[in-house]
Amino acid sequence: MSNQPLLDVRDVSKHFGGVTALNGVSLQLNAGEVVALAGDNGAGKSTLIKTISGVYQADGGEIRLKGEVVKFATPEAARGHGIETIYQDLALADNLSIGANIFLGREPMTKAFGFLPVLDRKKMAKAAQETMAQLDFHVTRLDAPVGNFSGGQRQAVAIGRAVYWNAQVLIMDEPTAALGVPEQRKVVSLIQTLKAQGRGIIFISHNLQDIFAVSDRIVVLRRGTLAGERKIAETNHDEIVKLMVGG
Repeated sequence: MSNQPLLDVRDVSKHFGGVTALNGVSLQLNAGEVVALAGDNGAGKSTLIKTISGVYQADGGEIRLKGEVVKFATPEAARGHGIETIYQDLALADNLSIGANIFLGREPMTKAFGFLPVLDRKKMAKAAQETMAQLDFHVTRLDAPVGNFSGGQRQAVAIGRAVYWNAQVLIMDEPTAALGVPEQRKVVSLIQTLKAQGRGIIFISHNLQDIFAVSDRIVVLRRGTLAGERKIAETNHDEIVKLMVGG
């Protein structure tokens, strides 16, 4: 790991009218590290990740990516700098294949008969095969619509899309919610693969068991402020719950 954080959120604040959603929150993320973001509903988790990913602009503080101060006017700008957010609904097109979902909105084109532009389906299929192999995740039919896949496989497709576009920071919002135990294990395995590749992951979850299974550190928010930060190896569930509720 480099001494310089991959992502450095410094003293960030965000207001909505008279409501302070974030008040001087700081967070660091290193390459090859998983940092969990925990807190009750209304703690500021969603506002923080949306500020990092360009949905909102901070009213105070700064965000640094690989040491450089960045300001993202849109989520597209954040993605262009290697920050990808995988929301709970995954934003997949169920009727399309893995390759088509990887390129959704960014479809590659080639020319038929020397002049007629058509979808480059070979490139899409190759990207699907290589990306899924990179995640050590295998499905029997790469051309099948992703609506046929299980919850864990759909997570893999969403993660694969981020990996293909060279995301260095992945923000994962409740990736194990509504999944059975075997599917949760698959997602945990995917996260460990991403970590081994040197990517930084912000992991948002209400499930403390999952947080302790995959994270290196945990950052706890409460009412828009930083309630505490702990290394996973040096804390336990009870301490984290107390930080969350203010006990």
